[in-house]
Amino acid sequence: MNQPTYLTPEGETRLKAELEELTGPRRQELAQRLRAAIQMGDLSENADYHKAKEDQGFLEGRIQEIDAILRTAVIIEKKHSDVVTVGSHVTIQEGDFPPETYYVVGAKEADPSNGKISNESPIGSALINHKVGAVVEAETPGGKIKFKILKIE
Repeated sequence: MNQPTYLTPEGETRLKAELEELTGPRRQELAQRLRAAIQMGDLSENADYHKAKEDQGFLEGRIQEIDAILRTAVIIEKKHSDVVTVGSHVTIQEGDFPPETYYVVGAKEADPSNGKISNESPIGSALINHKVGAVVEAETPGGKIKFKILKIE
């Protein structure tokens, strides 16, 4: 069975806006490019036509992908919990390093460089269902790390 796709309300809004852009202006622009290329004649050697067809394939693929994500998405409601869940802001500390705060999100929105970690990532999955004060171990590509949960918001 497929795992649900978790999205924050902001992530859902972003995807809906992208879908609107792709199905509206971007699709129309591609249709115009295809018409112009077809009017040039011989399609077998028409690079513009082949590029436009390739772009159309990518566009339609992305539209289908977003559509599928939005159809199966579970929107994360902001709720306070005493355990880490998808949608929690978690402050953790590894050893003597400075504390770090992460926002646990679904895989489609993960952006570690901006503090958003996936619930499916090694650290994200290790945090799920743990409470403040828990010492959690995660198996990362760089090896095992232990950290303490300082705060859950």
